[in-house]
Amino acid sequence: MTHPRGLSPEEAALWERLARTVRPIRTQPTAPPTIKVAGRNAVGAGKAEHLSRPAPAKTRTSAISPPPKAEDFPTKAPHGLDSHWERRLARPSTEPDFALDLHGHTLDQAYDRLNDGLTQAKAMGARLVLVVTGKPRPVDAADRAEKRGAIRAKILDWLAAGQHAADIAAIRKAHRRHGGEGALYIVLKRR
Repeated sequence: MTHPRGLSPEEAALWERLARTVRPIRTQPTAPPTIKVAGRNAVGAGKAEHLSRPAPAKTRTSAISPPPKAEDFPTKAPHGLDSHWERRLARPSTEPDFALDLHGHTLDQAYDRLNDGLTQAKAMGARLVLVVTGKPRPVDAADRAEKRGAIRAKILDWLAAGQHAADIAAIRKAHRRHGGEGALYIVLKRR
């Protein structure tokens, strides 16, 4: 292994010029804190008469912002389902109370069919509704009316802003047996 060659006079001058512009990020305190305690025979024996600490060393403020506080993070929103429902939806043996097939319809037809179907499901007292939409595909916002996957791209907006939004407890991806990525479970609230 060869030893480093060292700096040339030009490199040493450049390094010296650079080193003069650098300031330490933090400076260490020069002396540890001192505590003066009165003697045993003095008035107030055993009590500290004077506590002196050196002033804290000035540090340069960093350009990095402090880490966020815990209250700055949004709390987990309630999802509307208890663990019983989550386990139930994960099982392949779960049968929906009502099924809607929107696959193959235009957006206008699918929207009307979704609203009519949810109205009918509520009237029947159904709690779990299976909605088949077709598999999601990447669709540009301008092409959502014509291309495949348009219903799947729009359905969550329809449900959130529709007339049945207050009646929906949760929306989950359907089990593979019921269509997986191309279908949704809608859990309706009890009346």
